[in-house]
Amino acid sequence: MKVVIQRSKEASVTVDNQIVGSITRGFVVLLGITHEDTHEDIQYLVGKIPNLRVFEDDNGKMNLSLKDIGGSILSVSQFTLYGDTRKGRRPNFMQAAKPSIAEDLYNKFNTSLTNEGIHVETGKFGAMMDVKLTNDGPVTLIIDSKDR
Repeated sequence: MKVVIQRSKEASVTVDNQIVGSITRGFVVLLGITHEDTHEDIQYLVGKIPNLRVFEDDNGKMNLSLKDIGGSILSVSQFTLYGDTRKGRRPNFMQAAKPSIAEDLYNKFNTSLTNEGIHVETGKFGAMMDVKLTNDGPVTLIIDSKDR
């Protein structure tokens, strides 16, 4: 699994002109899932993301985690994170998991975050989505569960 994490002041996702998820302070998490991903990949990311110390403390140092500040996550499925651009000009998405597999893992990822006490809002799996965010910092991190 690959994630792009963006620290945000506020964020929302809209499908068919309807806001389906929104948060204030927290993370926008774009989640890409590949064929080999398992429950272990979910557990790794769920153990890592809420505990990343990237929010400022009273001294302006990045010492606080999402859990520390009581922040939320806007989770958006993003198969294009597995786009291979090495050949030609059109990305190849063969490394992205099939929707039936990816949707199940995406839902388990979000449930696991909720079970950790994190408020999670989501986009709509497989839909065309408009994602808006105010990137705070900007702070953007990329994590691949295979690199653990």
